[in-house]
Amino acid sequence: MDSIMALQRKIVPELVSLMQERYTLLQHVHLHQPIGRRALAESTNLTERHVRGEIDFLHGQGLVEVTSKGMFITNEGKVVLDQLAALIGDLSRLDNLEDQLKRTLSVDNVIVVPGDSDHNPQIKAEMGKASVAYLQSVLQKNNTVAVTGGSTIAAVADAMKPLPEGTDVLFVPARGGIGEKVENQASRIVSEMARRSNSQYRMLYVPDPISDSTYELIIQEPHVIDALAVIKASNIVLHGIGDALRMAERRKSSQKVLDLLKSENAVSEAFGYYFNVDGDIVYKVKTVGLQLEDMDKSKHIITVAGGASKGNAINSYFKQGKSNMLITDQGAAEKILRG
Repeated sequence: MDSIMALQRKIVPELVSLMQERYTLLQHVHLHQPIGRRALAESTNLTERHVRGEIDFLHGQGLVEVTSKGMFITNEGKVVLDQLAALIGDLSRLDNLEDQLKRTLSVDNVIVVPGDSDHNPQIKAEMGKASVAYLQSVLQKNNTVAVTGGSTIAAVADAMKPLPEGTDVLFVPARGGIGEKVENQASRIVSEMARRSNSQYRMLYVPDPISDSTYELIIQEPHVIDALAVIKASNIVLHGIGDALRMAERRKSSQKVLDLLKSENAVSEAFGYYFNVDGDIVYKVKTVGLQLEDMDKSKHIITVAGGASKGNAINSYFKQGKSNMLITDQGAAEKILRG
């Protein structure tokens, strides 16, 4: 139920707003019964005409009784009011978390999914569903979507749904493949997104990271040149955020690099860049694919990351201000705001 409500708040916000409004009307009738329409309109700051229509609906549902003395809430109405109370409270708390995160991270849009993916793996799946719903709401015909790897973005792929016929979306890996589980590599993820959404995809067959000498050779290859042109021209970027030291270990970085990251207090990683708590770049690996300088205002950049353990990493990355959308969970949101 939590995941359904979280999606509804973003995809059909008018439905949630209507539910909150009807909850308020029921609440006021319960508190002030018997109450007339005019008094109810004044106490809820709604027009009398609007209240009349809503009361007719609530009466038809058997939640409110209308008499010559005024309106009363029915027994069924009391049950519904009690059931809605906790749900409305949760929605209000999530709305508050989203508003606070927008201000704290200076990001345009935020979706917070209830729960903490550190403790409940299903929450990562819910972030995936929320990401797909949001992605489908902003996709336009002939868009190219660049996608990074990682278990959270893999959850987005697992939640992908078919796109409307004629959308003609192309999914591409944002960079080469890190030495990690195949199911979490960008190339596998884009192929799965394309398969599930009835779209097209393109591969980038290069390792990540690579040495300077290898990099100079690879970027001269015609198929890499063509692939990079498509990737850098992408309209939408979908990416995760990694914990700095964990990402360095997954890349099998040398002890020298690990010591450097520790001494520089590296907290987060994205696109091969490592950031400290202030968002400063403290280290970068050679990667073929999207670079930070490619993240201009013409792109819709969607960041998906959650779990309280990622709170500091998310906060660190957003000091760069490269993303305009964050999809996270309650655990990470509360950690970010606690500092």
